[in-house]
Amino acid sequence: MIVEIVILAMIAAFLGLRLYAVLGRRPEQNDEPLRRRVEQPDPASAPRTLAPRLPEKTTGAPRTLPLPQDSQLDSRAETGIRAIVAADRRFDVGQFLAGARGAYGMVLEAFWRGDKEELSQLCDSDVFDGFASAIDARSAAGESVTAKLIRIEEARIIDASYAAPRARISVSFVADVASVTRDANGAVVAGSLDDAIETRDVWTFSRDITSRDPDWIVDETDEG
Repeated sequence: MIVEIVILAMIAAFLGLRLYAVLGRRPEQNDEPLRRRVEQPDPASAPRTLAPRLPEKTTGAPRTLPLPQDSQLDSRAETGIRAIVAADRRFDVGQFLAGARGAYGMVLEAFWRGDKEELSQLCDSDVFDGFASAIDARSAAGESVTAKLIRIEEARIIDASYAAPRARISVSFVADVASVTRDANGAVVAGSLDDAIETRDVWTFSRDITSRDPDWIVDETDEG
């Protein structure tokens, strides 16, 4: 009988220890109470993330115009070219000179042919009137011209200006031209197609930079 009581007591003690381990004990006065909700992590211990970095303001000098080669631009034209670029950011010296070379050949060929319609599209009214008068005088004399532009040796910007909204650029051309003038009977009056002559001209081109029309027109012609 005594043995059975001892065994029952041992079983009761074992069960008590198991319940204590599973359920825990009551917190004492100095014990930390159990948390009843999920608490926010301590900001000091949370991993830090860097915010996107905004670009810093630059205080450097504004972009300067890269100048073309010395063979393309005289120093006296630099101020005017910079003013044109400031007003029209699409302007490019190299592209302008390529267009000026093309226009030089087109105007000369139209003049030699006596094509007033094409000249009116390439020149302003004053320059057109000068070419038209020379064509009329040639026709009245019964003369005709046969000519060809052999090559353009040089096209160089020698002056430039900007007075809003119009930009003006003067270009010095050095070219080799072969031409012959014949009378009404076809006899040669002057020139030869076999011998090219060096010609020097200064043509001024202008454009309203506020216009959607990208073309420059010839508004002045002088001998170089």
